[in-house]
Amino acid sequence: MSRAMQCQSCLPWGSWTQLHRSLPGRRGTRSVYLCAASVPGELGSVPVGLGCVRYEGGSQEHSVKPSSSRHGLSQLRNVASSDAIKKHQKSLSAWFSHQPNEERQFGPSFSLDAVHVDPVIRESSLEEILKPSPDLTIQNQLQQPCSQVISLQNLFDVDACGRQVKNVVLYGTVGTGKSTLIKKMVVDWCHGRLPRFELVIPFSCEDLSHSHAPISLRRLITKKYQHLRDVVPMLGVSNLKVLFILNGLERLNLDFRLAGTELCCDPNEPVPPSAIVVNLLRKYLLPEASIIVTTRPSAVRRIPGKYVGRYVEICGFSDTNLQKLYFQMRLSQPGCSGEGSTGSSSGEQENLVEMLSRNLERHNQIAAACFLPSYCWLVCTTLHFLYFTRTVPPSQTLTGIYTSFLRLNFSGEVLDSTDSTNISMMKYVAKTVGKLAYEGVMSRKTCFTEDDLQQCFEVEMKTESELNLLEVFRSDVFRFFLTPCVQLGKEHTFVFTIPAMQEYLAALYVVLGEKKTLAQRVGKELSEVIGKVSEDVAVVLSIVSKVLPLRFLPVLFNLLKIFPRYFSRLSGKDRDAIAHTMAEELFKEEDYYNDDVLDQINSSILGMEGPMRHPDEAPDDEVFELFPIFMGGILSRRNRAILQQLGCSIKNLAAFEIAKAMKKTVIRNSRKGLPPSELMDYLFFLHEFQNERFTAEAIRSLRTVNLSSVKMTPLKCSVLAYVMGTTCHEVEELNLTSCNLDTSSLRILFPVLLRCKALHLQLNSLGSDACKEIRDLLLHDKCVVSNLRLANNPVGEQGAQYLAEALAGNCSLTHLSLLHTTLGDRGAEVIAQHLAKNQHLQELNLGYNSLTDTAALHVVEVAKKHATLDKVHLYFNDISEDGKRELDSLRMDRDGVRALVFLTAGTDVSDYWSNILNVVQRNLPFWDRERVRQHLVLILQDLESSRRQTANPWRKAKFLRVESEVKKMLGKLQHENL
Repeated sequence: MSRAMQCQSCLPWGSWTQLHRSLPGRRGTRSVYLCAASVPGELGSVPVGLGCVRYEGGSQEHSVKPSSSRHGLSQLRNVASSDAIKKHQKSLSAWFSHQPNEERQFGPSFSLDAVHVDPVIRESSLEEILKPSPDLTIQNQLQQPCSQVISLQNLFDVDACGRQVKNVVLYGTVGTGKSTLIKKMVVDWCHGRLPRFELVIPFSCEDLSHSHAPISLRRLITKKYQHLRDVVPMLGVSNLKVLFILNGLERLNLDFRLAGTELCCDPNEPVPPSAIVVNLLRKYLLPEASIIVTTRPSAVRRIPGKYVGRYVEICGFSDTNLQKLYFQMRLSQPGCSGEGSTGSSSGEQENLVEMLSRNLERHNQIAAACFLPSYCWLVCTTLHFLYFTRTVPPSQTLTGIYTSFLRLNFSGEVLDSTDSTNISMMKYVAKTVGKLAYEGVMSRKTCFTEDDLQQCFEVEMKTESELNLLEVFRSDVFRFFLTPCVQLGKEHTFVFTIPAMQEYLAALYVVLGEKKTLAQRVGKELSEVIGKVSEDVAVVLSIVSKVLPLRFLPVLFNLLKIFPRYFSRLSGKDRDAIAHTMAEELFKEEDYYNDDVLDQINSSILGMEGPMRHPDEAPDDEVFELFPIFMGGILSRRNRAILQQLGCSIKNLAAFEIAKAMKKTVIRNSRKGLPPSELMDYLFFLHEFQNERFTAEAIRSLRTVNLSSVKMTPLKCSVLAYVMGTTCHEVEELNLTSCNLDTSSLRILFPVLLRCKALHLQLNSLGSDACKEIRDLLLHDKCVVSNLRLANNPVGEQGAQYLAEALAGNCSLTHLSLLHTTLGDRGAEVIAQHLAKNQHLQELNLGYNSLTDTAALHVVEVAKKHATLDKVHLYFNDISEDGKRELDSLRMDRDGVRALVFLTAGTDVSDYWSNILNVVQRNLPFWDRERVRQHLVLILQDLESSRRQTANPWRKAKFLRVESEVKKMLGKLQHENL
C-alpha cells in the first residue's frame, strides 16, 4: 500500500479543501482541573512542559482495583525494589518537571505540576483515521459536541467488547501536546496520582532510533534508569503492573513482518531496539505489560491494527472556555509581570485576560488558532513580551520568541524517517509554506485558495519520494501553519494560523536563499557538481599531460574552475538582493502612517476596542511590516543557532555579507525623515537584528528622534534605551510628546535622556513622582538637557518643588516650559524662590497655571535680578488689569526682561502675539474648552479697547488682524461644541 493510503486523512491528489474535513472538532468539554496545554518536547531530551492533565477522583478513581495494587506492593516489601521504585519516581519527577528557559518568564511559581488546563482527548478507530470525515466548515467543527471523550485515566479500561486494553496509540498533529501530556502523566505517577500502575518506564523513540546495536530489554532499562537494577529481574516473573511509554513512534522504522523482525520473548536476549519495541507491541515480550504510544497521524499505520487495543486522538482546546482558563492561569501567575511588580501590574494582568477573553468571543479566527495549545502558549508569551518587558536590553526578541516556538514544536525532527533524504520538518516548511507566505507578502494577501496551495506544493512534484513527503506534511504539519478562514464568504480559503507566522516564514524563506530563479538553481547545482569533480579531473589531466603533451588540457582544466568562481560572485549578488528586499520593505512609503508593528501585534491578539466592522465594509489593505523585521531578527547569532538545530542552516559568512550589504541600503534609507511610527519600527528592527556594531553605525546618523504620539510601552522604552545605548553621541532633540510616559518609563530611559539637548515631554500625565525622576536627571553631572518642555502634565505643587530643586543645581538648562501644569500660586512661588540659585536659565513658561497678581509679580521681580533669564510667559493666568499694568511697568523698567501676559502692550500689539496664539492653537485639543473660551473673550475685549485708544492707522490695522485670528479660534471652539 502506498504512503498516500497509509496516512491519516488520506486525501485525493490535488484536493486541499478536504483538509477542512480532517481538522479535529470542537467537540465538547472535559472536566477541567488545573491542567495545561503544551508545547511538545521529547521524553529523551530536556523535558519541555507547557501543560497537560491533572487526574482527580470521580469515576476514574473507582475504575482502579486497590486490592490488586496492594497485592503487587506486598511482593515488593520483602526486597529492595520498593526503595528502587521510589528513587525512580524521584528521579523522573525531577527530570520531567524541569521547565525550559522559555517558561521562566511566567514567574518562579509556574510549574508543570501546579498550573494546567486539560486538553480534550477522544476515542477513535483505525477506520475513522483512514476514512475522510464529513465535509464540515470550520465553524461547525469548532462547535460540534463530542460523544467519545475519554480521560487519560481510563485509556486502559476494557473496550466495547469487554476485552482488556493493553496497547494504546495516542496520536495528534504537531502542536496538540502529545509529549507534554505524557510528561504530565509521568509526573502524576511519581506523585501517586496514577495508582493503576506500580512502575512506569518511559522511552524516547528518538533516542532508541540512534542505536542499532543489539541490547536486551533488561539491559536497556538499566542503561536508561540505573535505579531499577533491583526491579528489572522481576519483569515477566511477577504480577508487577508495568506501563511502558513510547514517545514519538514516528522516529522509528518498525517492521512487524516475521521476515523483518524475529520473535523474541526473552527480556535477556540482545536484539536491536526496534525489535524490542515490535515484540513489546506484539505482546510476545512481557505480554502483561501495558504500553502507550504517541505518534503523529502519518505513522499510526506503522503498527498493525491487530496489535492496538485503543486509538485515541488528542484534540487540544476545543472550547473557548478552556482557552480562557489557560490564558487566565498563565497571565495571572505571581511574578509573571517581573521583579518589583505591584498592585498596578496585577490589575494590568487582569485587564489583559479580560481583553483577550472578549476578543476570543468576537473573533473566531484567533479562537481557531488557539484550538492548538501550542498557539495558546505563543499568544501568552507574546503578550508577556509586549507588556512585561522592563529590562535594558530586553531579555528576548520577538523573532526569538517565534524561533523558540518552532524549536519547541519541531526540535529538529525529520519529516519522514522512512525517506532517504532525511529532510528536517522545518526545512521542508521553509521551502514550501515559506514560499506560499512570501508570495502572499509580495502580493499583499493573507487568504489563499486551493490553486495557490497547488502552485506552491504540487507544481514541482516529480518523484514518488516527493509525493510521500507531501502526504506526510499534509497529514501531520499542514494544520499547524494553515487553517480554514472563518470570515464569511471566505470559508473555502486558508489563512495562516497566526498572522505574524506568515511574515516569519516569508522572512525565513528569503534569508535561507530559497527565493531563486530557475537559472540560479541550475547554476548552483552545476557549480557544486563541477566543484566536486574538479579535483579528480585535475589529477587525471596531470597524468594525461605527461603521457600526451597536449597543450589544450591545462586550458580545459582552467575553464572548469572558472564556473564555480563565477557562480560564487553571483551568490554575492544574492546577498545584495536580500539586503535590498529588506530595505525596500522596511521603508515602504505606503506604510508610513500605520501603527507601529508592536501595536499591530497587540491589536491582532487583543482586538480593537470599539464597534466592529460591518461585513459589507471594504477591509483595510493588508500590512506586512513585520516581514523585514523578522528578516533582520533571523540573522542574529542566537536565532541562527536555533535554526541550525532545526535543519535550517544560515552560514556566518552569509550573515556577514548580508549585514555588509545592508549598510548601503538600510542605513542610507534611514537617514531620510521617518514618521514617528516608522521610526519606532526602525528602532525595533535594530533591536531584533542584535548586531551592536551595525546598530551603533545606524544610530550615529540619528541626531533628531521624533516619536511623538507613539504609545511608549515599557517594551518600547527598553528598545529605545538599548538601541540608543549602543553609542554615546549627544542627541539634538528627543520628542516624546503624548507618548503615555510614566515614572517607570523615565527610569528606563534615564541614560538616553541624559544625552538629549532638547527634551519634549508634553502631554504625558507626568505627576510629582515623575518630577522626582526629572530632578535626578537635571542634577546628574552628565546631563546636557538645555530645553525641557513639560507642558500639559499634572506637575502640581509637589512636582514644582522637585523641579525647583533641580533648577537650583542644574548647569545646562536654558529653556523650561511648565505651561498648563497646575502649579498654582504656591508652585510658582517655590520656583521663584530657587531661581536665584540658577545662573543659566533664559526662558521660563508659566502660562495657564491659575497664577494671580501676587505670584506673577513675584516671579517677574525675581526674573529682573536673574543674570540670564529674559523671558517669562504668564498668559492665560488669572491676572487682573491692574496686575497687567504692574507687570508691564516692571518689564519697561528693565530692558531684556519680557513678561508675556497679553497680546497687547499698552496701545500697541505685543511683538509676541503670534507666539502666544500659536501656543493656544496647538493646545486647544487638550485644554478646558470653556476656560479657553473665557480667556479668548477677555483677550478680544482687550484688543478692541486698545484699538479704540490708538489713533495710529498702522496700529489699528495690526489690532484688526490679531482680532480676526482670535475670532477664528472662538468660532472653531463654538463649532466643535455644537
